[in-house]
Order: sequence, then C-alpha cells, then structure tokens
Amino acid sequence: MEFSRYALYFAPPDDADWTRLGTAWLGWDMKTGTEVTPPDAPGIDVAEITARPRKYGLHGTIKPPFRLAEGRTRAELEAAAETLCAGLKPVVLDGLTVDRLGGFVAMRPEGDPTPLAELAAACVEGLDTFRAPAPPEELARRRGAGLSPAQEAHLLRWGYPYVMDQFRFHITLSRRLGDEGAQVLDWLKTHLDPLLPRPFVIPDMALVGEGPDGRFRLIHRYTLSG
Repeated sequence: MEFSRYALYFAPPDDADWTRLGTAWLGWDMKTGTEVTPPDAPGIDVAEITARPRKYGLHGTIKPPFRLAEGRTRAELEAAAETLCAGLKPVVLDGLTVDRLGGFVAMRPEGDPTPLAELAAACVEGLDTFRAPAPPEELARRRGAGLSPAQEAHLLRWGYPYVMDQFRFHITLSRRLGDEGAQVLDWLKTHLDPLLPRPFVIPDMALVGEGPDGRFRLIHRYTLSG
C-alpha cells in the first residue's frame, strides 16, 4: 500500500484487554486495517464522538505524521527507525488513567513523564531528515489554534507545535466534547480504567502510515533495546 504520511506511535500491545476495548471504542484497528464494532454504551453515540480520532487508531503520538522528504524512501525510513529504536531504552511509568485533556477524553500517563518526553524528543529529532517541510496551508491550520511563541518555534523547526518541551503524551478517545463529556468520562472510567496497565511499559515504537482512505495502518514495531 502507498502511504501519504508516516508517523511514529506508541501502539498498545495487541493481546491486552484494554487494547481490545480501546480499539473497539474508536472503531478502527490499525494492525488489521479494518473497522471494529463499537461497544454498547447506553446514551452515548460512540461512533459520532470518535469519528475524528478514529482514522489514527488507538495510539499515543511520538513523532507526529509527516510526508517523506524528496529523495527519501520508505525502505530508508524503516531502516532508520529500526536503528534509532535499537539505541533507545524502554520507558516505564506508574500507570495509565482515563482523564479529561482540555475538551477531550484521553488516556494519560501517571508518574514522572520525563523519560517518556526524552524518548519522544529523540524520535522527533532522530527521524527529522525524513520529514518534508509542512506546506503553507498546514502551517496556517496549525496557527489557527492560537500557538504560543514556543509552539510557533517548534512548528517552524519540527513541523508540529506540540513537541519537545510542549509534548504531552496522551491516547485520544474522543472529539472535543461539551455537556456529554461527563457521561463519556464516567463510562470510560467504569469500563476502561480498571483494565489499564499499572505499571505502564513502553517496550517498542510503531511505524505507521496513512493510506489512501486517510486512515493509519501499522507497518512495523521496533523494539526499544538500548
């Protein structure tokens, strides 16, 4: 399959109960490239509130989506990702929990996030030679959110505003929510939160690609073996 953009994600382990529920909640399985029936959540239109994050799959962004730079190939990117991950150490945090993040509901890490932030920074910088500059329309769209000076600087340097010191790891579970947010959070706290890992271990990185349908698919996992 041809991919228009690539990214480096934390992709939850395939065999975990929380992965299965989270994948069903979003309705898209990155590994199989198939839609998944959402769980029954009375009073909640799961398909509607997850429509926006669905195409990305259940993930935590490490290196944000980017187009390949001119002259670079997917094979070269895969080899570079493997080499990069071989030199990076796994990360262990206290756990994961479901919480609000601005107007969204997301899974967020518990404990000292410094090792995870350092891992993300190394991935952003380590694969940056493969990133084509963001087109003007993408820069304008990012700026429409109202960026701080630091975020603007990152947008110009790295093609994305929320990296380096602005990085906040999360696994998105909804669009921006209004009054329905409390009900959604309560359902996820009841059904998903008890399944979440404690401790929360990140043993590998997932290279993913955006297909012609705009949805992301898992290409390969690379073990963090540094």
